[in-house]
Amino acid sequence: MHWKLIILLVLSLLLVIFAVQNYEVVSIQFLFWSFQTSRTIILFGAFIIGVLVGLMALLVKGKQSPIKTIKRGN
Repeated sequence: MHWKLIILLVLSLLLVIFAVQNYEVVSIQFLFWSFQTSRTIILFGAFIIGVLVGLMALLVKGKQSPIKTIKRGN
């Protein structure tokens, strides 16, 4: 078996274990909104938001890099 497939299977198994252990329904209140959902969905949503914010920070940093390079060259 390829090592990438083994890693994928192990991560998939960990994901299933995580989802099963965090199936409890929780109540979420944010400003004027209130709803109930699985704890797993909340944690995955927070993770996805974190990934998106990190990617946006990398894009902003990448866009500023050429400008700094031009200023240093002058």
